[in-house]
This record gives sequence, C-alpha cells and structure tokens, in this order.
Amino acid sequence: MKIAEIYQLAVDKGIEADPRGGERVRRILEKTEEKFNALDKDEKSEFDKESINNPYKDTRILWGDPQAEVQRLLAGIDIGGEELLLADRFRDKGEGFDLVVSHHPEGRALAGLYGVMDVQEDILFNHGIPINVAEGIMAPRIKEVQRGLLPRNHNRSVDIARLLNIPFICVHTPADNLVVKYLENYFNAKEPETVGDIISLLKEIPEYKIASGVGAGPRCIVGSEESRAGKVFVDMTGGTGGSEKSYEKLANAGVGTVVSMHMSEKHRKEAEKNYINVVIAGHMASDSLGVNLFLDDLEVRGIEIVTCSGLIRHSRTKK
Repeated sequence: MKIAEIYQLAVDKGIEADPRGGERVRRILEKTEEKFNALDKDEKSEFDKESINNPYKDTRILWGDPQAEVQRLLAGIDIGGEELLLADRFRDKGEGFDLVVSHHPEGRALAGLYGVMDVQEDILFNHGIPINVAEGIMAPRIKEVQRGLLPRNHNRSVDIARLLNIPFICVHTPADNLVVKYLENYFNAKEPETVGDIISLLKEIPEYKIASGVGAGPRCIVGSEESRAGKVFVDMTGGTGGSEKSYEKLANAGVGTVVSMHMSEKHRKEAEKNYINVVIAGHMASDSLGVNLFLDDLEVRGIEIVTCSGLIRHSRTKK
C-alpha cells in the first residue's frame, strides 16, 4: 500500500464508525468545501484543504511522499523524537521502516486538535441532550482547548522526521471512533448489570487484560463495583475531554455510568456530584484497541507491523 492509501483508509474507517453517522459527516464536508470556495485567493492559500475530504483535523500525513510504498511500519501511541530516532537506528541496522504511525497527533494535526471536538456535541445529542444545549456546553471548552494548544511546539517531532527523512503520519479520531463503536456494540450485546460487570467484561478484551497485568487496567473511580450500571455512555472520542458541565445534563438524560479512557479530577467531581458512576478503562489500553482495529486492516493487506510507545498490539486477524 502507498502512504496515501493508508491515510485514506484511516479516514474512511473513521467515517464508517463516526457517532454522527455518515450522512451528517458528508454534509459537514460539503459545507467545508462551500466555505473554501467562498474565500478570496489569499484566504484560500491559508486554508487547510485536507479538511475538504477529511473531517478529522487531528489525522494527517505529517511528512513523506504520499505515493511511497509501505511494506513495514512502526506504530505507537505517542511518537516523538525518541521513537523517530529508534526508527532511524533500525534503519542503520538494515531493518528500517517505510512509515511511522502515531496515534496522538503531532504537527498541524496537533494544532488542529480542537477542530474535532464538535463531534462531542452530536454524541451528547445522541444521549438525550438537546443539540442547542450540547453546543452551548461545548463551545467554551473548545475555545479553552484551542487557547491551550497555541503555545505548544507543534512541529517538533515533524522536524525530526523531516531531518531523518522518515515518513510520518498520525491517526487519532478515526481510531477513537473505532474503539467507541466496538465497546458500544460489546456492551449492548453483553448487557452489564453492575459497574463490576463492566470492569469484568473489559478485562475479557485482550488489550485491557494485558494492561491489567501491568497495573493499568480498568477501575471504578466514582460509585462502586456493586452499583447498578444503568445506561452506559462510552466516552472515548472527540479529541480530548469535554465540558464538566455535561454530567448534570447526562444524569438528567438517564445516563448511569460513563466508561472513559481517562478523566480529570474536575470532571470526576462533577460526575460524583451528579451520581454518575465512572469506569476508567485505561488510556493506553483503549487507544491500543482503537489503533489495533485499524492496524488489522493493514496487516491483512500484507504490511508488517512493529509496535512501540505503549501500544499493546493484539491482532484480530490471526486465529
């Protein structure tokens, strides 16, 4: 496969699993193109043209020739200078990689991370919160994240990839969409009665089982394992954590338990105040599940996959 084909596959899989639905995503892309067409020449030169075809600003080809062929890749949850130097060291040994894949965004994709957070508005709507309320809750949080990204050294890792001439991409929200869809289907089929049932079910999934063995497995941080689960909300996509104001609205909408990758103390206190159980499934394990569901599609196409940087690799293509 070519780098461009791998990138497009990530986008396509993200859209297929998008909680907004394919039709809503298509309308968003159409509006983005309309916005681009209405700009003057100078404004068009600064526009992120990739967003016309890719609704995920945190997923991009960061460095390298999109037409380059890939037979072997290195994938990790976070790819920084250490991992890129590792890839270069493998190359010195004659065991190089044609591509390095990061889950968490870098470069322009990191600068645009806030641009995927509107996904959370539709997710809240899907869980019974009126869309005007969801948009009102999320607007200040999106601006807060945007301001927080301004001082970041976005291109640090990309510059290293450029200097070492190592092709480099990141796949963030598409992988997060995949883990949400997987877990929603899983819990819907298993119908957990208690918070303890949720934790036990998570530990039956290889990524969470392995993480449990190194002290990073699922755990309850609000409520107790004996608490009845009620309606389960899998909260694992949309760039980064949403607004703490959502918990009161979720409780009013009937959500009993939130299953998340991670949660700030501010958010935890709001969930506790509104009697919503919280299960932290685990950040690396959850990210690994989403990335693995993408990597499996590459593996069946004959690409050799090596992992690093906290990525718990479990292939679902092998019996």
